[in-house]
Amino acid sequence: MRASPALLCALVANFAFAAPPPSEKRIAALVIPLDKGAEAQTLKLENFVDEALNEYQGFTVKTSDDLFGVLPDEDAAASLKRAQTGFAESKIDFDNRQYEPAERKLRATLKEFDKAVAAMKNCGNLCEAWAMYGAVLQARGDVEEAKLAVLNLLALAPAYEIDRKKFPQDFLSLKAQVATSRNAQLRGNIAVKTKPAGARVFLNGEFQGFSPITLQTLPIGKTMLRVDKPGFRQVGTMVEVTPDETEFSPELVASSGFKAFDALMDRLSAEAVKDKGGSTMGSVAKTLGLDRGIITIVKELESGGTEVTIGYFDLKSGKRLAIKRATMQGDEFGQMKSEVQRMVTWVINNGDGGGGDKVTRSSDPLDNRGGTEDWNSEDRGGRTQQRDKKKKGNDPLDGVNGTEDW
Repeated sequence: MRASPALLCALVANFAFAAPPPSEKRIAALVIPLDKGAEAQTLKLENFVDEALNEYQGFTVKTSDDLFGVLPDEDAAASLKRAQTGFAESKIDFDNRQYEPAERKLRATLKEFDKAVAAMKNCGNLCEAWAMYGAVLQARGDVEEAKLAVLNLLALAPAYEIDRKKFPQDFLSLKAQVATSRNAQLRGNIAVKTKPAGARVFLNGEFQGFSPITLQTLPIGKTMLRVDKPGFRQVGTMVEVTPDETEFSPELVASSGFKAFDALMDRLSAEAVKDKGGSTMGSVAKTLGLDRGIITIVKELESGGTEVTIGYFDLKSGKRLAIKRATMQGDEFGQMKSEVQRMVTWVINNGDGGGGDKVTRSSDPLDNRGGTEDWNSEDRGGRTQQRDKKKKGNDPLDGVNGTEDW
């Protein structure tokens, strides 16, 4: 059964790729969750697989960002443009000590920044806008509101340095007072739960992890929260952190191209467990511009573990080159990354080296490991070996590390 022309047209309309060098194969990690519980693991697992693939020569690795991209929020981008214009105008009035028009313009500017979070990568001019607003409020006699403005500034950028030449000394003293106040010591949490799960979460421009996630012990005040996931529209908001836990639960909007690919996922996962794939793999290869694929199928188990199946395929023919399966119990100590990357190394080495279709099950991440593999180094497609230069000499032990007989 072939993918419908409508689905393929939707995919083609959304993807464009530069041709790789003739000698390289285009490869991508396609992670397919079989249930809602596994959904949160997809982007994290893809990152693990991509890191392993980057160790190999002969591959051009395509990430999900390359394949699907993150759709920009056009409204947020427009708000950011207006905010930057308002900031420039407010700064002129502030520098000239024209506090009344500066306050009016800063209020409007801060509202535009609030709506522009999805398009912002860091605090930028927003932090200085809050500093100017606090200084203006203090100069006009509204000290309590000025303190709230300083709290917002500290929540966004605790280490933000105010220009002593442009701000009044009274405001510098107020900032120091607020920074050591009881309110500045209060903390709160933000629970981030996106639909679908597995989105990247950024706090004030800094990557925090994948949703669902709870950001803990945050200083109270306004803070920038942005989430994105390849194939979906980016989302951002200004969150007011309080001593009570705050929840942010956006529903992400998928692009038409990703919807088309998502519709193929069930058939793609079914083909991935066969000795030979089917027409869906060929369609995906042609549409996404791929030669090879690491198809990772993730399933949450009733026991609480996660079953990960990694298959290595020639997507054009649908032929399965190698496959490996493992059961993982949590990721408390970061063991999932090393186990997934060992699985990728195994399927690539066996798939390209011959005879690697054996499926293995293991709940022990150290199963089949003697403890000396890293000493002798696994073959990572040439890049690891390339670092090992041959030594010339008369020493019979030259190049021998003592573990070969083990």
